[in-house]
Amino acid sequence: MSGIEHEGVGPAFRTWRAHRPFLGGVLLTLGGLEILFTVKVSLKIVIHMGVQGIAGYVLPTMMVVCGLLIIFNPAQRLFYSIVGCMLTLGTWVTSNMGGFFVGLALGITGSCMAFGWLPDQEPKVSRKQRRMDKAQGKAAMAGPDPADSTEPTAADDGHEGGLSGSLRSPLTDSPSHLTT
Repeated sequence: MSGIEHEGVGPAFRTWRAHRPFLGGVLLTLGGLEILFTVKVSLKIVIHMGVQGIAGYVLPTMMVVCGLLIIFNPAQRLFYSIVGCMLTLGTWVTSNMGGFFVGLALGITGSCMAFGWLPDQEPKVSRKQRRMDKAQGKAAMAGPDPADSTEPTAADDGHEGGLSGSLRSPLTDSPSHLTT
């Protein structure tokens, strides 16, 4: 072997996903795909014909493109999410009432999630991990039992009581403008 440890596809994907508005982009893409597929349904299912022609196909296609751009180019997520929201609202008129409200709801939700995503947030830690960290923190704070230790501590300077070396003189360490 080359000596390089591979952490696997799952953890690598998880870290990649945590650094971008992944769920918002996926929802916007799914909303666009759902609207695009409802344009192709039979006339018996169609509630609202809308503007026939290119607009019924262009708006959901652009929603899919905006959703994918949000995922793969998160630096421009604000622009893509605003454009995606406007395109989603435009499908209300052009594509069967926004894909029978399902695509409209997915598109608006995804756009809003992408708009509100902050890049400097730490990935969410699971409840199990927080409990383990808390238990380790308590164990570290408790530390070793001082009765078991035979070595002198930092506060023990050889005098009885152990604290005489750690007390500071009030006159020598105080600033000159505060002393009377």
